[in-house]
Amino acid sequence: MKVTGPTGPTSTQGRPATRATGGGFSLPAGGAASGPASATAAASTSNVAGVSALMALQGVEDPTERRRRAVRRGGGLLDRLDELKLALLNGQDGAVALERLARAIREERPDDDEPGLKDVLDQIDLRAAVEMAKAERGRA
Repeated sequence: MKVTGPTGPTSTQGRPATRATGGGFSLPAGGAASGPASATAAASTSNVAGVSALMALQGVEDPTERRRRAVRRGGGLLDRLDELKLALLNGQDGAVALERLARAIREERPDDDEPGLKDVLDQIDLRAAVEMAKAERGRA
């Protein structure tokens, strides 16, 4: 029988499997588990190391993902600024929009190596900070 990926087991064509008819099962004379037990211990250690390596790789963020997160954060800030603008134009106090803007500002900003994107995000952050400062001054 041969297992071929996600489709499951398939039978192989050719000679049927033969069984060895000799020897049998025997324990080592020393009584210590040296052969298969030590191989099992080594295999389980390497499996743990493999899982640790996969977990570490998942934590590493590539530049494309960092850029995508930075753009998403900038777009969210612009959306919150638009909400605030619409609330003020409609004669509302904009407290809900200000709270959402404050939450968006507190989000962690991913670092991006692209200078143009960094400049645009700096301008968006500055505009959001100005709106928050105006709201704080209006409350006082």
